[in-house]
Amino acid sequence: MGPLLVCLVICAAVIAATWVASLLTREYSWVDRIWSVVPVVYVWVFAVSSGFDARLVLMAALVTAWGIRLTFNFARKGGYRAGGEDYRWAVLRERMSPTAYQLFNLFFISIYQNVLILLFCLPAFTVFESGGSPLGVWDLVLSVVFLAFLVGEGVADQQQWVFHRWKAAERAAGRTPRPGFLTTGLFRVSRHPNFFFEQAQWWVFYGFAVAATGVWLHWTIAGAVLLTLLFIGSTVFTESISRAKYPDYDDYRARTSAVVPWFPRSRVASPEERTA
Repeated sequence: MGPLLVCLVICAAVIAATWVASLLTREYSWVDRIWSVVPVVYVWVFAVSSGFDARLVLMAALVTAWGIRLTFNFARKGGYRAGGEDYRWAVLRERMSPTAYQLFNLFFISIYQNVLILLFCLPAFTVFESGGSPLGVWDLVLSVVFLAFLVGEGVADQQQWVFHRWKAAERAAGRTPRPGFLTTGLFRVSRHPNFFFEQAQWWVFYGFAVAATGVWLHWTIAGAVLLTLLFIGSTVFTESISRAKYPDYDDYRARTSAVVPWFPRSRVASPEERTA
């Protein structure tokens, strides 16, 4: 059995397991819980099947580091505990009929997202199919950039972790935390820096397929493209929630880049302020 078929079998099993778990527990974050684990398995399948090709082992090691960091961050936020469902799923359930949500759960959460996870790991398949070639300068460059983005995402998540602990402490003391959302650190130059670094790592991962073959465009770029589209939708949905909760969020949106870190814009005066 070839490594791609092995990964397809694993993917099918994970789809079934996450869907059944969601039905039994009425929690819909089971794909979130395996998001940082399954990619490590997929890439190591290709590395082992190649006879431990140096490039594939390097790719697997980088994805393992990514998985460890993301698993740690998800665990400390309580994602693996009972009731640790992503708050956005509850919001979405309120906006959909029960039947529509269950169809969404099957086709989007369980099937599509699991297929997407496999797809953004498949540059490893391109490298596997290339037959192996010596590591070169571009592999070093890609590794350094991948690790830089990994550190960036870790910093963003840590800043968010500290902020939410402060918010919880303020509420426990009977005070209303202000601002209600993070606007400092990396969040001063991007409203979603962790989203940026997460996507960027998988675009760099695709770069190894280019380094192995010398060809810029492979069908396995589809995973990175679809991941970016998923994050665009997630950003729009997440911000719709924030805008409903915080009246001053629009001002933050007006001066801060959505995803790609960039210099903050000058504050835009509201129509009321301009006519005052």
